[in-house]
Amino acid sequence: MARRSARPLLLPVIAVLILAVLVADRPVPEQRPALPDTRPQAIVALGDSTMSGEGAGDYSPGTRGQNGNFCHRSANATVYRVDLPGVTERINLACSGADAADIGIAPPDRSPGSAQAERLRQVAMRYRVEAVVVAVGANDDPHFADTMLRCIQAWARRSGPSCSDVLAPQWPQRLDAMAPKIAAALADIRTVMRGAGYLDGDYDLVLQSYPSPLTEDIVPTLRDLSGCPFRIEDLAWVRTEAVPQLTAALRGVAERGNARFLDLSQAARGHEACSSPGVPSREWINRLRVDFELLRREETGQRALAESFHPNATGYARVAGCLQEFLRGEQREAACIADDGLLRPRPIRSPAIG
Repeated sequence: MARRSARPLLLPVIAVLILAVLVADRPVPEQRPALPDTRPQAIVALGDSTMSGEGAGDYSPGTRGQNGNFCHRSANATVYRVDLPGVTERINLACSGADAADIGIAPPDRSPGSAQAERLRQVAMRYRVEAVVVAVGANDDPHFADTMLRCIQAWARRSGPSCSDVLAPQWPQRLDAMAPKIAAALADIRTVMRGAGYLDGDYDLVLQSYPSPLTEDIVPTLRDLSGCPFRIEDLAWVRTEAVPQLTAALRGVAERGNARFLDLSQAARGHEACSSPGVPSREWINRLRVDFELLRREETGQRALAESFHPNATGYARVAGCLQEFLRGEQREAACIADDGLLRPRPIRSPAIG
């Protein structure tokens, strides 16, 4: 049998060697370091009334009811009290009354506080966002403000079922319906930030819960329209069941959405509304407040009680101190617990639910 020539086998080898020599002789492009990001660093707040600063007064112009805008963005809101290294800008996009759809990408323009994620996109391009802090959920299926109103109505009737008798069986189903809406809002925030050039690890995404505004341990003389008009059993249900279950549901959403979680359910303990009859200034939560000017007008009547049972300026400042310490640390989740008159982030020991 004739032997096959070795020349065809050598040609590819020779070609590879020649190519290697040519590449080796070509100058290597200079590796230039990436330009530093000189944009001002910012922390951004999104969400509802507990993030906008409802109840703390000193609301920014344009959010005090003008043209139907009751976002009530307060100069005393939590975000303005947070001090982080390098952060010079504190931006409040939250709006009193907002729900999960108001935070998402391009929701229906239902209110002045909607499309918060779209506004976040603009902020993220202009500033270097270090943290996005979100409070949302209470205005979705739990309808927490409505719940408080129903409990006041139950007190006024003096007889018949308490509001907790009616609401307690519905509460778990309401929370189950809420959870996917909050998850979608967090996903929209991630999408917006990625579109603005951020990796998920470039900033902190924090979901916080809500403080329990009331306690059943109040003197009877304050359980009226001058303070906290609720039945004892309803006060106990809000503190021991409604708020903890809402907190657990939000914690589960944060865990599944790879967000950090700050539990505020015990943040007002010892400083709830009506908890200090002798020294009301010790309370971090507003008592019942009625804006009679709003109440007189049909189109604004539903806003007349909006400041009730929200943190006051001191309450927001205490939450800000806890949030600040949390953001400076590495904990994925923590609970704000009172310690010598301040709030400090402490480990959460119970497993997440949901």
